[in-house]
Amino acid sequence: MDGIGIVGAGVAGLHLGLLLRRHEVPVTIYSDRTAEQLSGGRLPNTVAHHHVTVERERRLGVDHWDIGEYGYFGHHHYIGGPSPLRFPGFFAAPSRALDYRIYLPRLLEDFLSRGGGFEVRPVQPADVVTLSERHDLVVIASGRGSMGTVFPRRADRSPYDTPQRRLCAGLYEGVAPTDPKGVTMSISPGHGELLEIPMYSFAGHVTALLFEAVPGGDLEELADADHDEDPAAFHKLVLGKVEQHHPTVFERIEPGRFRLTSPQDLLQGSVVPTEREDYIRLPNGRYTVAVGDVHTVVDPVVGQGANCASYSAWELGQTILADQNFDERFCRKVARRRQDRVQSTSDWTNLMIRTPPPQHLLELLGAMSEHQAVADEFTDNFSYPERQWDVLATPERTRNHLARHGIGG
Repeated sequence: MDGIGIVGAGVAGLHLGLLLRRHEVPVTIYSDRTAEQLSGGRLPNTVAHHHVTVERERRLGVDHWDIGEYGYFGHHHYIGGPSPLRFPGFFAAPSRALDYRIYLPRLLEDFLSRGGGFEVRPVQPADVVTLSERHDLVVIASGRGSMGTVFPRRADRSPYDTPQRRLCAGLYEGVAPTDPKGVTMSISPGHGELLEIPMYSFAGHVTALLFEAVPGGDLEELADADHDEDPAAFHKLVLGKVEQHHPTVFERIEPGRFRLTSPQDLLQGSVVPTEREDYIRLPNGRYTVAVGDVHTVVDPVVGQGANCASYSAWELGQTILADQNFDERFCRKVARRRQDRVQSTSDWTNLMIRTPPPQHLLELLGAMSEHQAVADEFTDNFSYPERQWDVLATPERTRNHLARHGIGG
């Protein structure tokens, strides 16, 4: 048998492969795209890596982007309404946002230089059994196309069956950064959110604008607007929506310079938040394990998808290093090991996209606007979703949390 087979060359697959190669475990990654295709395609996402993920990158030996130059230091919140709220929250250590068309090919290069195997070929669900007979364990780290059907959906953990936000993400020039450098999290009640992210891409340091539109709200037309048909009309539409709904971002835009950095730097669509089973037993009696978005799809509103995938891959890798009996007991160990953070990420995300928002979330946001320590704790918990869910899981937990800060009661 030939070590570990990983289907998917995203952050989960590469972090897992790199971890295993550091310990001389044979690994082959299967991808339907070459490194050149990864770097040359349309913008795949606008993800940020929080400092626990950056620390994993350091431990993997792939921390190629100095945090002093490429990092950012917190969140700038704006909550619209009759009495708008505006306040910052700061991390204990910086986060970082890189264009995955730069990031993934570089990590693939590292993986290959360390003796990893890489095969460019499409893998369909019907191929998994064959791969399982080639490898000691097959890990599915891609939910692209039909691979999302390999693991059954968990209805008890997936409260939505339709998208709760429609997305329009792009990289722009003509937007001055915040001071201090950070992500703006702007909320337009009833219409959606805008995440403004300082990102490094092919054009250098640019601004990512990720609109998350409530279906039926005023921002939804951004998800359908056709940039290529009329770039000027597209930019005018985006600028108008920012001015109307997200004033703290608009005040830093130079309208005459505001445009996409490239027609390729635009992504529109939607996701349905979903959890699937951790593993399945194949017809030949072997097991395969899910990691990354094939296991858990979260809405990007709290920016956890890549961080959750990296964490999950790391915990899977540690279990592989400790136990090479790839039976159901092994699979259960993996599930238990990553359960709290992965499920907390999902629960927290699903709470944040609820419309209208629950009262205890509003109470927490109000307290954050008046108490810097509360805002900083909420912000730093983006690295620790289980801690965030400890605060937000019930109204009683939120109020007890605020009481510990001397608020309410």
